[in-house]
Amino acid sequence: MRIVLDANVLVSALISAKGSPARLLVYWQEGKFDIVVSPAMLQELERVLHYPRLQQQYHLPEEAIRQFLRLLMTHAIEVNPPEEIAVIDRDPSDNRYLECALAGEAQYIVSGDGHLLDLKEYRGIRILAPAEFVTLLKL
Repeated sequence: MRIVLDANVLVSALISAKGSPARLLVYWQEGKFDIVVSPAMLQELERVLHYPRLQQQYHLPEEAIRQFLRLLMTHAIEVNPPEEIAVIDRDPSDNRYLECALAGEAQYIVSGDGHLLDLKEYRGIRILAPAEFVTLLKL
């Protein structure tokens, strides 16, 4: 099974070892599914991890950020989406997750973003919150 995790899920997993986002990373490392990423998604994740507000609150060491990005670049499936999608107008950067999921033939997008969650599904790809996906994995 292939999934796309959005930046807020990945950031949440990095800053807290508790909760559904962190559990998803454990499940991934146990081989329960594959994570699909794209260069645009990795760039956004790196940008988000360096937000001043996030740094002020969580004091993420640069080395921890580099290791996290390296983990994804090394062990996730990287795709280069051939098509640009413009489905979400309110936050166009969210369209990168749809593009990645299509290019990577993902079955799910796991997100905490309301714009994505409101879609519920896109071209057969289900969009779920982290806790919903954890529940689905337990079934």
